[in-house]
Amino acid sequence: MNSFKLLCASTALATLAGAGFAEDADLLVFDYSGFENADFHTKYIEKNGDVPSFAFFGEEDEALQKLVSGFKADVSHVCAGSVMKWVESGILEAWDTSKITDYANLDSNLLGADTAAATSYFIPSDFGSTAIAYNMDEVPAEDVASLQVFKKPKYEGRMTLPDNVDDAYALAYLATGTTNWQNATDEQFEAASDWLREVHPNLRTYWTDPGELAQLLATGEVLVAWAWNETYPTMVGEEFPIGFQRQATEGSSLWLCGYVNLKDAPGSEDKAYDFINGFLDVANAAPLMEAGYGTPNLKGLATLGDQTLIDAGLEPIDAPILAQLPMSIELREKQSEAFEKIKAGF
Repeated sequence: MNSFKLLCASTALATLAGAGFAEDADLLVFDYSGFENADFHTKYIEKNGDVPSFAFFGEEDEALQKLVSGFKADVSHVCAGSVMKWVESGILEAWDTSKITDYANLDSNLLGADTAAATSYFIPSDFGSTAIAYNMDEVPAEDVASLQVFKKPKYEGRMTLPDNVDDAYALAYLATGTTNWQNATDEQFEAASDWLREVHPNLRTYWTDPGELAQLLATGEVLVAWAWNETYPTMVGEEFPIGFQRQATEGSSLWLCGYVNLKDAPGSEDKAYDFINGFLDVANAAPLMEAGYGTPNLKGLATLGDQTLIDAGLEPIDAPILAQLPMSIELREKQSEAFEKIKAGF
């Protein structure tokens, strides 16, 4: 999902044809590959008989450009960092949250400040955590008790960050004492940028996808990483001695994606609400978790049990959390420009 969340582009295992369902011509969902999995849409199928129709994109700027150029769909997936850019493009219609059955059960921390609004452009649908992944055989727990581990000369050349502006700045804001980037001041932005600039020489590389990160850890090239939660259970399953520190003194972050309602949509508005209601249903928590995603529905999360959440790196924690909520276009562009310069050594 954007370079930010390629996450489960590789999980498109259950094709619609294999599931034995036709595609509903009354609803077209523009999405990341993998989210057509019929297991995610059982409530929609129960009500409408078929799965929705899907069209796919690989990166969010590509998706936005296609929509602005005239491609028509009813609903689209997008990650939070891009939302304001999509809103400003004029292609979105606000959701009527009174028609979203489980809206009151959504985690308020993932909704932002506007939780009481009657309408919203962005409804969170899936999330994951980003924290310190480390080799427990080589790195003592006390060394990862703080995000300042990325400054330690001891691990110079054996650390990595995501090649993604949102994840990198989430880390840098936390490390410099900011837990809400929506309200970041110029001084907080500069402090985060300076922190990333100081960390840059210590890194072996910037990882681009979870498979690359797993390989870097498995070979021992990297001992400490800022990583998505999916890396944790994957490497536990491979019997690698991986730790996942979400409770560093300064905290950890949550990435967040959701669905937007597209303006002048060709299909059924009622079925768009059937889609979002089905996706957010309590019963959808288990299939989403099996694919590596958390549901923002707190009642749904509660059905999974504490151990399931711990195993996935999504358990409640007693530490600061920076939710990667939508930010202003101006701030995101400043971060993107600064991040490219930092990676180039400036």
